[in-house]
Amino acid sequence: MDKGFIQQFIEWIIHNGGLYVLLLVIFAETGLFVGFFFPGDSLLFAAGIYVDDLAKEFFNVHWSIIMILVMIASILGNVAGYWFGYKTGPLLYERRETWLFKKKHLVRAKAFYDKYGKPTIFLAKFLPFIRTFAPIVAGMVKMDKAVFAFYNIIGSVCWVSSMMLGGHFLEKWVEKKFDFSLKDHIEAITIGIILVTTLPVLYKVFFGKKDEDEKDEPVSN
Repeated sequence: MDKGFIQQFIEWIIHNGGLYVLLLVIFAETGLFVGFFFPGDSLLFAAGIYVDDLAKEFFNVHWSIIMILVMIASILGNVAGYWFGYKTGPLLYERRETWLFKKKHLVRAKAFYDKYGKPTIFLAKFLPFIRTFAPIVAGMVKMDKAVFAFYNIIGSVCWVSSMMLGGHFLEKWVEKKFDFSLKDHIEAITIGIILVTTLPVLYKVFFGKKDEDEKDEPVSN
């Protein structure tokens, strides 16, 4: 069976870079422009499946240590994004677009922040693209640092643990119950998870206002 690009990319990271590349990717995706196209959800789910191997390669520690290190990388990534947004502010809207910087993602993250407020930092962890730009927006609007830190830590812990524990325990259960590995089906499974968890929220954010406006329009006779 041919493997998709996402699965090949994830497996390459796991086998060639291991924990260090995993930490770098998660750090980048949660606060640097360059990270918006990384498959963070898929990578975390795959890391959960391979977490025992990663733990053995990293001084043979318990797999929970790997999870904690990934959570720290996510937290620090958001801090870097917040600091960047805090320092640059409105100048980002005037920045010339490149293949690493798309203004539309910044605008969408700002719209998401305007709609959901401070909890955006928590919610954004589960939304591709938005999780990269949300901490930058938080810095731009000068969100209180203590509040940002609270939502950043809680969001990072919940995001990393849900994805990695999901991959880890589902792999164990499938191996025991059906005697096959999820390692050959990472892409299909994680794409399904992403669609189920993010499409309703994205629809609400980007099309909800339009639907409300249509409802408010007077009916012509």
